[in-house]
Amino acid sequence: MAADSNPRPDSEPDSDRCTWCGADIEPGDGYRLAEAPGARRAAFCRLEHVVPWAIQGPHWEVGVPTEPSGAVASVDACARCGAPLGDAHVMLVRHRGEHRIPDGFCSVDHLREWAQAGGRFGR
Repeated sequence: MAADSNPRPDSEPDSDRCTWCGADIEPGDGYRLAEAPGARRAAFCRLEHVVPWAIQGPHWEVGVPTEPSGAVASVDACARCGAPLGDAHVMLVRHRGEHRIPDGFCSVDHLREWAQAGGRFGR
């Protein structure tokens, strides 16, 4: 069951909570998802949490993740099907220490399929 998406009062100001399970996510860990255009976001402590979140109908939070502009701008095709990203798409950014690894998707369905197949390291 998805946890309440409101931050805990005792959470660190720079940390997020997993949109699916509610676990704290450190700034240098996890995945941040943004929908373009718009100001909707989600965060996940594990890539596997994207799958049930998408299957049950995505529940977004208000806001836009702040990512380095060059990282997100470097993605112009869907990581699942290879089609050029249109005006409406979703962007998932893996936080690994100081590194930011972006992947774009045509839709939440393509994101779910990609995550279910293992993400970048899947088949």
